Amino acid sequence: MNLEQLRRAGVSDRRIRRLCGPGGPWRRLHPGVVLLRNSAPTRQQLLHAALVRYGPRVVITGADALRAHGVKCPADGEIRLLVPGYCRLASCDGVTAARTARMPAPVVVDGLPFAPPSRAALDLARSEPDPARIRHLLTLPLYWGLCDRQELLTELAEGPQRGTAAVRKVLHELEEGPIQAHGLAVQVLETARLPPPTWDVTICDRRGRRIGEADAWWDEIGLAWQYRCGPATGGFSHLALAATGIVLVRCTVRQLRQVPREVAQELALAFGEAARTPRPRVRAVPMTPIGDAA
Repeated sequence: MNLEQLRRAGVSDRRIRRLCGPGGPWRRLHPGVVLLRNSAPTRQQLLHAALVRYGPRVVITGADALRAHGVKCPADGEIRLLVPGYCRLASCDGVTAARTARMPAPVVVDGLPFAPPSRAALDLARSEPDPARIRHLLTLPLYWGLCDRQELLTELAEGPQRGTAAVRKVLHELEEGPIQAHGLAVQVLETARLPPPTWDVTICDRRGRRIGEADAWWDEIGLAWQYRCGPATGGFSHLALAATGIVLVRCTVRQLRQVPREVAQELALAFGEAARTPRPRVRAVPMTPIGDAA
């Protein structure tokens, strides 16, 4: 809550200072912004406080925006805001305010305005010196199916060019298909209306010996889905998985893109088959997906 709201509610400046003082029940988060409790603020409360401090015209970008779009990535650093170029408010503790002439149309989630996924990822990547970290950040919206490589390229071309050489190099080298497969798979599952699986697991026998991998796994019924199949994957792990009694669905990234409804129908049928058969004596060990990598 800002000071003006408190004053309109009849709370004097002197009382506000006392309530926000040592041992008081309130906490001052920014100049002119008060949290009406003295506990550690949540990330959501910090986002609301930043908007109160900088006004309704700003847009949240970076990791917080990616998380709002459903991406699993940590957002424990500074809050990143995009501020209209004509504003003169400076950054403050815990908040980086970047002035820009290219304010994006915000996507409102839970009442807060967030930058689109492509802009949020690029705003993060531009500040990174490490090419490996840049690559990770650029793959996030692709992996979760929130945009494609061309959207990232367009956003990069329309933004400021200074300091973007490393980002441009990484982006031009990205092979989009295998990365974007996860997002395409999520869209197929929405069509199939199946319960959420565990993504990216290694299937082992009861003694912990590896049998094979699954891109998606329904542990309760022993259903596995491999959607990155093709010449590059090779091997016969699918035969070993099927031999255990696992119900296995296999398809290619091209099928995810070109015939998603057919893949969804096959998955739904396989889910029913797996639910009717005894669960195989296997266990699954989660791997580290792109969205959770460091």
